[in-house]
Amino acid sequence: MNRDSRHLESILHSDIPLTRKMGLKVLDWHDQQLRLHLPLEANVNHKSTMFGGSLYCGAVLAGWGWLHLRLHEAGIEDGHIVIQEGQISYPLPVTMDATAICQAPSAAVWKKFLAMYERYGRARLTLHSRIVNTGSEEDAVKFTGQYVLHR
Repeated sequence: MNRDSRHLESILHSDIPLTRKMGLKVLDWHDQQLRLHLPLEANVNHKSTMFGGSLYCGAVLAGWGWLHLRLHEAGIEDGHIVIQEGQISYPLPVTMDATAICQAPSAAVWKKFLAMYERYGRARLTLHSRIVNTGSEEDAVKFTGQYVLHR
């Protein structure tokens, strides 16, 4: 785990205590991709699969964490990130530990987002995250979230 990953995990665990209870860990931040670990044991439901609410939280946090780290890299420290809207689908059950993944939007989308924030002190960014069962690349969860950054 690199320094940015440790920093993000510390922020998540201190500012969002639920993440500790969920056993959420930051796996890595590399090439503008964030990967979070969600253990089944801490998030299991009555069907021995991962609870949908935990999956939703993991998907939201992958986007929130991605934006937090990317803003840090861009030298923007004066904003507050909130989730404004989210849509989720659960095409497959999560039957083991899982990984939540958020990748970068296009460079043009990112550039527009930064310009809007600089100009108005508020900007919206749509991020896509997904969750896979450990060892699989098949999407068990697909999430699209609209995040707002404001001063």
